[in-house]
Amino acid sequence: MTRPFRRHVLYLPGFDPMPPRRYRELYRTGAAEQSQISGHRLQVKPAGAGRYSWRVEGHVEGHGTEAVVEVALWSDLVQASMRQGIAGTYGQLLRTCRIYIGTGTLWRLMKLRRGPVIAALYPVVVLLGQLLLALLVAAAAVWAVAEMGGLLLAALLGAASGWGVLWLGRRLDRYLYAHYLMHDYAFTAKHRGAYPPALEERLLQFRDRLRAIMKDGPDEVLVVGHSSGAYLAVSVVADLLRQSPSGCPAISLLTLGQVIPMAAFLPDADRLRADLSFLGQAEGVFWVDVTAPGDACCFALCDPVAVSGAAGPDQRWPLVLSAAFRQTLSEERQAAMRKRWIQLHFQYLGAFDRPLNYDYFAITAGPLTLAQRFAGRRHSPGRITRPAGAR
Repeated sequence: MTRPFRRHVLYLPGFDPMPPRRYRELYRTGAAEQSQISGHRLQVKPAGAGRYSWRVEGHVEGHGTEAVVEVALWSDLVQASMRQGIAGTYGQLLRTCRIYIGTGTLWRLMKLRRGPVIAALYPVVVLLGQLLLALLVAAAAVWAVAEMGGLLLAALLGAASGWGVLWLGRRLDRYLYAHYLMHDYAFTAKHRGAYPPALEERLLQFRDRLRAIMKDGPDEVLVVGHSSGAYLAVSVVADLLRQSPSGCPAISLLTLGQVIPMAAFLPDADRLRADLSFLGQAEGVFWVDVTAPGDACCFALCDPVAVSGAAGPDQRWPLVLSAAFRQTLSEERQAAMRKRWIQLHFQYLGAFDRPLNYDYFAITAGPLTLAQRFAGRRHSPGRITRPAGAR
């Protein structure tokens, strides 16, 4: 009897304060849906105590498989960075705008894709709109009460009314995402692209965890980075390969919906640009970058190594592929998600009702390594390689 193909997936989420069980449930429901569509047989089971992970036992593409999917936690760092009051969030807005605009980073990003830049400006517009509305409400309250002669009372009621508008705006952020996105961009910009010490320490822990996973001897070690987690995954794999260049099982890197230029274009992102340059030419890894033009929150089809000005003469990675949402999602699914742009940004981790070449569950729980699955594939048409990040 042929033994099952064994894989260990280390998943690096984006800037997300939610607990990791969210990703287990997302995987469980997506695996069940994709199994019905594609004929997979997948069972998602607990992986035991300790690290946050789950096991996937399956029969995919005619072969038995066993996979462990483990979440590399940094949500505590995200939560800590989001402990800002309303005034603190507006302070972040001013500092972040000053860095992105003052260093010319915003203009270089606009040369690539306007969609993610517009998405980045969205929280600025919404927060400033809320501030303007608060000032108007405060002025109206002051005017109404001052007519009755109570200037002190008018000032107090005006301040309370204005603050109430800002408080309500924050309460509604579960629908608006303005505060959340502002915290996200501020976290990246705070050190002008350099990793803060706490995050640098966490990346070292992820690297050491990868090394331990490799010693367990799976058939493939697959690192998956989504959104902001994509550039963290680049740094983790680069660190690992610098120290363990040979004698490893198959190690693969899958970046999904990446926003790497948002960090790599910043002036002090020297560490990230060096990692991109190294990994772009590295042996011993197979790197696939999957984005979709329909996802306005990512830099679709932008080669993250090339556009960041980090491409060397022997660049080989990443293989840039499109998830082609217009072809892989039914018209009904597209219509349902048209205004749910955050949900669309997470589609890479879900099921596709008309899958073509990209199937997240076959990749993470199937019997082929990333190199085997995409052997001989060419870059998707429309790949962008112009080094807009060069200063």
